[in-house]
Amino acid sequence: MFTINRRALLAGGMAAAAFSSTAGAQVQTQGWPTKPIRWVVPYTAGGLTDVVTRLTLEKMKVGQTFVVDNKPGANSLIGAEAVANAAPDGYTFLTVIAAHAANKTLYAGRLKFDPVASFTPVSLVALAPIMILVTNDLPVKSVGELIDYAKKNPGKISFGSSGVGSAAHLTSELIMQVTGTQMVHVPYKGTAPALADLASGNLQMLLDVPIGTMSQVRAGKVRALAMMSKERVPGADDIPTIVESGGPLIESSSWVMFLAPAGTPKDVTDRLAGEVAKAVKDEALRKRLAEQAVAPVGATPADTAKFLAEEVEKWRNVITTAGVKIEA
Repeated sequence: MFTINRRALLAGGMAAAAFSSTAGAQVQTQGWPTKPIRWVVPYTAGGLTDVVTRLTLEKMKVGQTFVVDNKPGANSLIGAEAVANAAPDGYTFLTVIAAHAANKTLYAGRLKFDPVASFTPVSLVALAPIMILVTNDLPVKSVGELIDYAKKNPGKISFGSSGVGSAAHLTSELIMQVTGTQMVHVPYKGTAPALADLASGNLQMLLDVPIGTMSQVRAGKVRALAMMSKERVPGADDIPTIVESGGPLIESSSWVMFLAPAGTPKDVTDRLAGEVAKAVKDEALRKRLAEQAVAPVGATPADTAKFLAEEVEKWRNVITTAGVKIEA
């Protein structure tokens, strides 16, 4: 059995900022910030990325305001490219999710920037475990029963996702690889239409984060089989883990990460990482995140870089094994 055992990433304190080795760099960051800071969210307002970004920035204190700039489109590439090309002066930042790590492989050789090398990590802000949902008409009540049904009915289960290369899509591919099942992918332009088709029975399965889907579960319109996490998730602790539901230990989540353009001064990114770590300890913020079944993290830049590298490799393996392609 193939197992992914994600180590828990806990909020860490800010690493002591090293003094700059050159006078030029000292001048560049002295007194920072002196003007509002632009924060690019490469998705529309109201989703996981936007909500977590805004809630976290509200708690961060740097002496200037943060101006959120929603730049959706092209699987987050429009916003990411804008930040990759921005001056690394501490006044432009980016929020990304799991799709950013997948884009490294999905768009290899086709981008004008590198999803890893073009950015400096700031902090892994939060994790949102993926939830396995099925239509009420499907005769399964657990992940174990779902796997058995899929094996007995190859190609008969259609699973939706918010788009090719999304965390939901790739996690579904991973489940098929681990369990030896065959299901049919139906990509949508967002979670909402996929969820509507799941509720109406046009789809049999959908994987996504609780935000935006939990209301349909609570209303009884769709059935939640499990969370793809090692432990139960605050805010959704009535939903079993994937192992409790009879499935293999496959941990998968979307996540929210803050990045800066490559070359942004270390003392700036260290300071922001420290502010994130403080913010995610705020009880009011933690309560708001728990309401969306989102777990706060607040990692250091070094731990964030390590996490991103692991995610890139994880999804590279899934993408290449499944032969996932993005249409030109």
